[in-house]
Amino acid sequence: MSKFRHAKRDAKKAAFAAKQEKEGRKVINWIFAFLILLGIIYALYSIAFVG
Repeated sequence: MSKFRHAKRDAKKAAFAAKQEKEGRKVINWIFAFLILLGIIYALYSIAFVG
């Protein structure tokens, strides 16, 4: 019985870790997209007002 409980707990831990990794990658992608957008806006601003 004890081995079964450990296997079940380990499976839950693995599933939770996979879910966390997937969510983390999504957040990282959003951050990179925001930074790229910010860079484009800054480039357009500098061309329009400085150039």
